[in-house]
Amino acid sequence: MAASQPQPSASDIRLIIAASSAGTIFEWYDFFIYGTLAAIIGKAFFPAGNETLQLLLVWAGFAVGFGFRPLGAVLFGFLGDRLGRKYTFLVTVTLMGIATAGVGLTPSAASIGIAAPVIIILLRVIQGLALGGEYGGAAIYVAEHVPFEKRGFYTSFIQASVVGGFVFSLIVVLLCKASMSEDVWNAWGWRIPFILSLGLLAISLWMRLKLSESPVFQAMKDEGSLAANPFVESFTYPGNRKRLFVALFGIAAGLTVIWYTAMFSGLSFLKGAMRMSDTAAELVVGFSAAIGMIFYLIAGRFSDRVGRRKPILWGYALTLLMLFPTFWLMGNAANPALAAAAKDYPVAVSGPDCHYNPFAQEQKSDCGKLLGDLAALGVPYDLRAAPTLGVTVGAGTALPMESYAWADKAARGKQLGEWLKQAGHYDLAKQTPPAANIAVIILALLVLMALSAATYGPVAALLAEMFPPRIRYSSMSIPYHIGTGYFGGFLPLIASYVVARTGNPYSGLWYTWGVVAVSLVVAWWGLRGGAPEEFRDDVATGDAVAA
Repeated sequence: MAASQPQPSASDIRLIIAASSAGTIFEWYDFFIYGTLAAIIGKAFFPAGNETLQLLLVWAGFAVGFGFRPLGAVLFGFLGDRLGRKYTFLVTVTLMGIATAGVGLTPSAASIGIAAPVIIILLRVIQGLALGGEYGGAAIYVAEHVPFEKRGFYTSFIQASVVGGFVFSLIVVLLCKASMSEDVWNAWGWRIPFILSLGLLAISLWMRLKLSESPVFQAMKDEGSLAANPFVESFTYPGNRKRLFVALFGIAAGLTVIWYTAMFSGLSFLKGAMRMSDTAAELVVGFSAAIGMIFYLIAGRFSDRVGRRKPILWGYALTLLMLFPTFWLMGNAANPALAAAAKDYPVAVSGPDCHYNPFAQEQKSDCGKLLGDLAALGVPYDLRAAPTLGVTVGAGTALPMESYAWADKAARGKQLGEWLKQAGHYDLAKQTPPAANIAVIILALLVLMALSAATYGPVAALLAEMFPPRIRYSSMSIPYHIGTGYFGGFLPLIASYVVARTGNPYSGLWYTWGVVAVSLVVAWWGLRGGAPEEFRDDVATGDAVAA
């Protein structure tokens, strides 16, 4: 069907890609700004008296937005397959812009109490619904306009735009912080990046209103071949259940956890466990992500030549091999002294009732309180059973726990930090690594970006080719947003919880490793190899999944 439509001119394609990519950048900026400002959002809207719990509550709010993406995919996928690609993603970008501005305008919990976090969660729900319709609309719109032989390359601009939204959020935060004092930033200046989304919304709407409807959708509309119920048909169309399964577990889940590990886990790891200064970490991650956007375009173009399956499988396999070594390299470069202290002077905690609950405002037992203090400081520890509570650093230096300030949480953290510094050379102050170390961190982040690009760059073209045009919006959006919403959106929360429970700053990576291992098996089984091929019923209803 697509082949019979008139091909857009070169200038048309440039406008299509520019408008779709710009809207995607703005919409993901709106979504990512929440994660970029996670620490300050926690203080404003989720005060808990427990730094670890506060961070977990923020990431829970982050996850809520992702959790509603599948519902948005169902709703806007239905509208996109019934009413058109263009107007559906005009609605999604409008919802996103208004909801993001709402976060910046919501009074703090100190002003309106419990209503503040409730409002924030509701706004995150709206953001999640909007994002559930945005990606499918932009990706399909581009895929249905551009020449088939260049589909991987042109649609990779949409994938790179997701990274662009993350980079843009960091740039805006850094510029705002640089333009005002720290006191002003902490008091109200942090709200400006959220409110700016109204201006970005206006630009995005202006650009997208210039676009015409997808030629594929217009042809189906003219022929009267639109799906009556795209959601139902996505599960009843011959061969589609297998395609949905492969798209969910073999594609969306795996590529998403790699991407979020590279960006959000990387940023959180540097700012938290490695005690790197916030501004330095944001600059390094933002710079690396900006360069890494090129990898997505390369991967998309590469998939036009070798097929969509190969780069995805290679990306998964290399991630399993390189994930932990890359983070170890990054950790040693970010704070060599802290890494050396953890290696040469390991902390061992022994005692009874050593149970730590990251979701509790205060731990019930003294040992639990101690583990919570170590988790808040980002110090790894080994846990051993013993009849009495004790802490040793290195070869056997025992900390004087009998004089620990058990009743004062803030005083405990400072006291424990000083003890660890004296006994094991733990310097927990924020650090800015030297230039050579920063270069190593950037190299490590670029490795992670390349792994993400291999799996993410070809995916818009792949998903468009996997499903029939009449239900394409719904069929690609539903598994994509379930995978990204649940496997990816809950990654920061799950990884932070695992790290808090184990005391090991690298332990959260096992979640990523496990999901990628499953995706590798499913993609190897379910994706057909060979050159890219447009969806055909005679191919897709067989055993192979179109790729």
